[in-house]
Amino acid sequence: MTDKNIIEQTIVFVKKTLQGAEGGHDWFHIHRVFLNTQSIARKEKVNHLIVSLGALLHDIADSKFHDGDESIGPKVASEFLTSLNVEQEVIDHVVQIIENISFKSSLETKLKERFNSIELQVVQDADRLDAIGAIGIARAFNYGGFKNRELHNPIVPPNLNMSKEEYKKSTAPTINHFYEKLLLLKDKMNTSTGKRIAQQRHQFMLDYLVQFDNEWKGKL
Repeated sequence: MTDKNIIEQTIVFVKKTLQGAEGGHDWFHIHRVFLNTQSIARKEKVNHLIVSLGALLHDIADSKFHDGDESIGPKVASEFLTSLNVEQEVIDHVVQIIENISFKSSLETKLKERFNSIELQVVQDADRLDAIGAIGIARAFNYGGFKNRELHNPIVPPNLNMSKEEYKKSTAPTINHFYEKLLLLKDKMNTSTGKRIAQQRHQFMLDYLVQFDNEWKGKL
C-alpha cells in the first residue's frame, strides 16, 4: 500500500470515528491541523507519512472525552495502522506523537526524559496553532459551553501553576483558559513557521481579551 493510500484510508477512518464529536475536537479540527502540518513540514526535513498520520490521529480518542484515560488514543491508532500493515517503526513514532503532543503533558511534575522528534514538533505546532487566534477563541468557548462552564467569573482567578492533574480536573470559567494555556502557547512553538504564525494569532487573542474586559465592565 502506498503512503497516499494509507493517508486516504486514515482520513476515512478518522471522519467516521469522530462523527458527532464536540465541535472543537471534530473532523474539522483534525483537517485544520492536517493542513497546518503540511504547511509547516514544507520548511522542515521530516518523514511526511509520519507527520500526516500524527496529525490525522492525534485526537482520535482524546482523553478528556474518555474519563481522562490517556491510553485509548494510542491504542486505537496503533490497532488501526496495524490493520493497514503500516511499518512498525512508523506506528511506534505516530503513537509517540499522540502520547506527547498535548499541553498537559508539559505540566507533569516528574522529571523524565521525554520523547522528541522533528515530526512531533511539527504536528505539535500545527495543533497548537489551531488552539489560538480566532479559531482558538471559538474552540475555547465551544468546549466551555459543552462542559456548561461560566464564560467568566472575576472572583475565580486563573491558576498559573497547575499540575497536570489539576489541569485535567479544572472546571474554571473559559476566560481563565486563556491565561492558563492559550496565551502560553506562543512561547512553546518549536518551528520557525509555527513561531511566526503564532505571533499574529497571539496578538489577536490579546486584543480580544481587552475588548471582552471592556464589555464585561460596561465600558461603552
